[in-house]
Amino acid sequence: MSGSGTKKVAETAVKATKAIDWEGMAKLIVTDEARKEFANLRHAFNEVNQQLQTKFSQEPEPIDWEYYRKGIGSRLVDMYKEAYERIEIPKFVDTVTPQYQPKFDALLVELKEAEEKSLKESERLEMEIAEIKELKEKISTMTADEYFEKHPELKQKFDDEIRNDYWGYGPPQ
Repeated sequence: MSGSGTKKVAETAVKATKAIDWEGMAKLIVTDEARKEFANLRHAFNEVNQQLQTKFSQEPEPIDWEYYRKGIGSRLVDMYKEAYERIEIPKFVDTVTPQYQPKFDALLVELKEAEEKSLKESERLEMEIAEIKELKEKISTMTADEYFEKHPELKQKFDDEIRNDYWGYGPPQ
């Protein structure tokens, strides 16, 4: 990898680390198994990132061709130097990210929508639980009128049955 290429890899790794909201993602995880897998993923990411920042961000030391000329001879060293200088390291061209980025972005949108829906459902369930607890505490002393105040649809149903002379035992006559 060329010197400027290694720097770009290291810079990209630093940017990626800053762009990831690890804490935000961790808050979305609900199961212990998922937390464990997430911790493993984060650890692996940090290891790779550390290697990219240290190993590949350093410039390779230049070759001291004169040192080798003295020990081996000019002709052979010049041949190696010429071959070394002709080596072209291909630049990395990312063809995968453009393919999957739209899919990833769509999944993020889906995730946000699912999160919002889940939070709304959780709030609804919390309210329902609170109502049931309240009802459980008051049920033994509650009157029918108090119950029907909280559930007007049941009052309407019972009033209709009484008005239509239908008591639930058969079809109205």
